[in-house]
Amino acid sequence: MGEAEEEIAGLLYIDGRVRVYQGSKTKLPKKYVSRQKLCLRGMSDYWVNDAIGRPYFVVSSAHNKGLLSMLKTEIVPQLLKDVPNQATKEDLNKDREISRFSLIFDREGYSPEFFKDMWKEHRISCYTYKKYVKEDWSEEEFKEHEVKLKTGKILRMKLAEKKIMLKGIEVREIRKLTEIGHQTSIITTDFIPEITVIAANMFARWSQENFFKYMREHFGIDRLIEYGVEEINDTVEVLNPEYRTIESQVKSTRQKIVKKEAEFGRISLNLEEKDIKKEDTEKDIEEKEDEELKKYLDKKSKIQESIEFYKNDLNTLKDKRKSTEKYIKISELPKSERYDSLMTEKKHIMDTIKMIAYRAETAMSTIIEPQMFKRKEARTLLRQIFCTEIDLDPDIDNKVLNISLHSLSNERSNKIVLKLCKHLNESEATFPGTDMRLFYKLVS
Repeated sequence: MGEAEEEIAGLLYIDGRVRVYQGSKTKLPKKYVSRQKLCLRGMSDYWVNDAIGRPYFVVSSAHNKGLLSMLKTEIVPQLLKDVPNQATKEDLNKDREISRFSLIFDREGYSPEFFKDMWKEHRISCYTYKKYVKEDWSEEEFKEHEVKLKTGKILRMKLAEKKIMLKGIEVREIRKLTEIGHQTSIITTDFIPEITVIAANMFARWSQENFFKYMREHFGIDRLIEYGVEEINDTVEVLNPEYRTIESQVKSTRQKIVKKEAEFGRISLNLEEKDIKKEDTEKDIEEKEDEELKKYLDKKSKIQESIEFYKNDLNTLKDKRKSTEKYIKISELPKSERYDSLMTEKKHIMDTIKMIAYRAETAMSTIIEPQMFKRKEARTLLRQIFCTEIDLDPDIDNKVLNISLHSLSNERSNKIVLKLCKHLNESEATFPGTDMRLFYKLVS
């Protein structure tokens, strides 16, 4: 691994995807699928990628635990073992600001308590978008910066920064001001990089989104590989259906209170002049004002009664929620709620093959990109190469496996392929399981 790759390995991008299951062999819990804007049954896959979108590994779960739970129990322990070139204990003791590596994720992982735990327990820094942003910063605080992305592209952004405290941990809050005046807030516990590097690291999340899009279109990332199911260990904890129902009722009641309070605020006492006629006496006007006031107070009191009713209902639900276990063992679920997991062995094998293929394709696209007019064309050309016929000619005496690629659609593509062949031949790679060196060439 080169220096550039080692640097990228210190930035880990984590995002979850739902692999929808429409079969009938098990009743998987429902999860929200953002790309379809629906709650559908399926397995959750949590992918870990580097800053240019290359995948490291994927973790699958049938349980609706959420990103933070998967980070704590599955992802972080594996990263602590596998991420290369982590800072040593001496380095960590010498410099109190350096971290082992950085985790970058979306708002689903926003939790000051989690940031605090990761830093204190493992010296892992976190990046995410801030939730509950209430006030905008003054536009005078923003300065224009040049931000260099991992792809080499340079963008100009208006950025500002402050150090703030979130539930006992100091963090950096960095905001980007858009052309329409919107402020995007980033929170991080990484204190060493400059503001432009932080922005580049965070906005490189799009590389993972591009990975998902490309893998869905060309690698069948969401395709169901295994139709079998396997039992889940009875000791596994899952969200209590009763707790989930109460939580849903709490949210619904809160929304009703907000609507009623807004309706209460909109009602105003207003006796318009058009309601008063020229022939009306002072007594008539007073009677009309009294009648209007009565209507006004009557409306207000009815809405206030509804608000008090909903607030009492909300307090009852909160007490009920407090006395209900949030997580229970899967063996404690009612029979109608029990479910099995989709078998994962084939899925893990196929995911591993797809990850290796994608990383190999990324490496080759990097080689040919300088010869392309547009970066996006590199993968298009590679897909054309993969679909082109080849001749295999083993030269056993010289221990060489000749791979002859047939001519492509145009001369320009052929010239690029010749340079790719030259680069691959210089690597002197051998065919797996043999000592035969791979040699690539064009037929014509």
